[in-house]
Amino acid sequence: MKISIATKLIASSAVCLLTIPAFSHIVLDEKSSPAGGNYKAVFQVGHGCEGAATTGITVQIPAGFQRAKPFPKAGWTLTARVGKLARPYDDHGKQVTEGVTVVSWTAASKEAALQDAHFDEFMLRGKLPETAGSLWFKVLQTCASGGMDWSEVPASGGSTKGLESPAALREVTA
Repeated sequence: MKISIATKLIASSAVCLLTIPAFSHIVLDEKSSPAGGNYKAVFQVGHGCEGAATTGITVQIPAGFQRAKPFPKAGWTLTARVGKLARPYDDHGKQVTEGVTVVSWTAASKEAALQDAHFDEFMLRGKLPETAGSLWFKVLQTCASGGMDWSEVPASGGSTKGLESPAALREVTA
């Protein structure tokens, strides 16, 4: 049985349309990781703000995520803010009072900004908490005109269903 080129084109277009919602917010590339392990968080940015280019990404480091260390990005200025930690203990139970709490990438020029039609990734690494649960990374996306605050977290559980601007979710498993 032969399938026409038009049928193949329609089918592939339908598949593409079905995948668009997956990139409608800033998401992490993987959904879960084991507790206590090292983790490279890859924040995927699939669009700008209503047609405007993305000029900045700011990530709040959630409580329990330790030793956050961001990856530099060519053409972007990297800033890591150090502050008081919500859970001030390291792997050995030693008290640690400060650590990276916010990481920001800012386009160094108009040319370096992430255009609305393009996709890119921003990364940092660190250590996941020792206990299972939902880990929410709140992300502020700044654009040439406006911005998006991806910071909604459900009252309980790990579902983003019904949230308009969900934070990036990482499930930490036992």
